[in-house]
Amino acid sequence: MTTIEVPDGVRKIAESLDDVPAYVYDLAGLARHAAAVRVAMAGTEICYAVKANPDAEVLRVLAPYVDGFEVSSGGEFAHVRSVLPEVPLSFGGPGKTDAELALAPSAYRWHVESPAELRRMRAPADVLLRVNLDLPVTGAALTMGGGATPFGMDPGGIAECLALLGSSPVRLRGLHTHLASGLDAPDLLALAEAVLAYGRGLGLREFNLGGGMAVSYTRPHERFDWAAYGAGLRALARPGETLRVEPGRALTAYCGWYLTTVLDVKRVHGERFAVLSGGTHHLRTPVTKGHDQPFVVLPRGGGGEDGPVTLVGRLCTPKDVFARRVTASLAAGDVVAFAMAGAYAWNISHHDFLMHPKPEFHHLPAD
Repeated sequence: MTTIEVPDGVRKIAESLDDVPAYVYDLAGLARHAAAVRVAMAGTEICYAVKANPDAEVLRVLAPYVDGFEVSSGGEFAHVRSVLPEVPLSFGGPGKTDAELALAPSAYRWHVESPAELRRMRAPADVLLRVNLDLPVTGAALTMGGGATPFGMDPGGIAECLALLGSSPVRLRGLHTHLASGLDAPDLLALAEAVLAYGRGLGLREFNLGGGMAVSYTRPHERFDWAAYGAGLRALARPGETLRVEPGRALTAYCGWYLTTVLDVKRVHGERFAVLSGGTHHLRTPVTKGHDQPFVVLPRGGGGEDGPVTLVGRLCTPKDVFARRVTASLAAGDVVAFAMAGAYAWNISHHDFLMHPKPEFHHLPAD
């Protein structure tokens, strides 16, 4: 298994951890990463996708390094406004209620998903039309476009929206797109080039190219090539154009740790299982993405047998699995520190299944 460096602050919290799991956010590490991304993406606006991790302290740390935040619900809108009242907000998402659309004047940009949604906008707003072009998308972890999906509009839908603008109170600013997640810089640049060509053909000059930057849970030391992506977008941009990206996971995944204790280690039909005090009701990422969550064992239990072991939670379902048949030495009482738990982790998990205790939350200071 790859050696992963555990911050000293995470180790200190692990030393006193009881059977209630804990999330730890390394805010100093997050600030360093965000600052490096900001430098690499010079010339391109950055809008953080709040859905990845809406933790208030995470938002405060990111604020100096981004140009705004993207929200996808009225709840996210209200939350970010309560934490950062003045930050520019873009409002996206495939299904917006009338109550959410009534917030129109309060957001910097609105990502319009359909002609019907545009017709329902009754107040002045600056909008980007979300386009879903028929493009080949290969190697993606998730695809939201490139064909028939619920997200965005094909060129026919865009044309219908353009025809509606004369009778609408909204102001068209450009295009939004988010075709896929889990792509490397060259693949994202190829999609960006196609979207820019399409939008320029419509006479548009503002483009939100979405997120989708690859994060590897099997190779946790690898990072998305922000320098290549930033340089590539600068080369594609024309004078007077605004290019914007919308990263989420690739900004915050690395700052989060999920700590949980080993309750039991047992052998069933020749295979070894470590049962943890936490579960995928706290950290749903590995079961939904189908990977082994990277981890470090912090021994407290006096040493255990070394060899293949499957790490599971204590939910009444065989899907409550963090990692399968990984080599590790584990004993009851040890702490398992799962890395890369800073995005689509706690906030996307099914918290109330079996009504186990909620985890504690700790923040390692940014300065």
